[in-house]
Amino acid sequence: MNLKQALTENNSIRLGLSADTWQEAVRLSIDPLIESGAVEEEYYHAILESTEEYGPYYILMPGMAMPHARPEAGVKRDSFSLVTLTEPVAFSDGKEVQVLLALAATSSEIHTSVAIPQIIALFELENSIERLSNCQSPEEVLAMIDESKNSPYLEGLDLES
Repeated sequence: MNLKQALTENNSIRLGLSADTWQEAVRLSIDPLIESGAVEEEYYHAILESTEEYGPYYILMPGMAMPHARPEAGVKRDSFSLVTLTEPVAFSDGKEVQVLLALAATSSEIHTSVAIPQIIALFELENSIERLSNCQSPEEVLAMIDESKNSPYLEGLDLES
C-alpha cells in the first residue's frame, strides 16, 4: 500500500476544512474513504466506539491523528485519506489535532509494516504539521510525501505494488 498512490487513487486529500468537534473531524477524514468505496459506513462508527472506550489512541503526535479501526469493521481495501482543518479540534483527553491521516488497512500486518513507516516518514519532516496545514493543493501534499521517500523508515519497503 503506497501512501501517495492511495491518496491519489481515492481522491482523498481534503484541505482547509472546518470541524467543531473531534467526531466531526473524524467524519471528515473517513468520508473520502466511504465515497471511494474503500470502507463502509460502519468503519466511522467503529472508530467512534473505540475512541469512546479507549480514548483517542490514534493521536500519534501533537497536532496529528490517524483515525482507524479494525479491518473487520468495514474495510474493503487498503487506503488512506488526509484532511487538514483550519482550526484544531480538541479530543476527549484535551489534545488538539489539525491534521488527520485516516487509515483503512485490510490486515494488522499492512497497518504495522507498510502503513506506519510511511506515516512516520512523512511526519518526521521538519515542521510537518504546520507545513501540511498550510498546503493549498493536493499536489503540495504529494510533494511532501515525495520529500519523505528517502526516510530510513522506508528502507526495504516495496511501495511500488
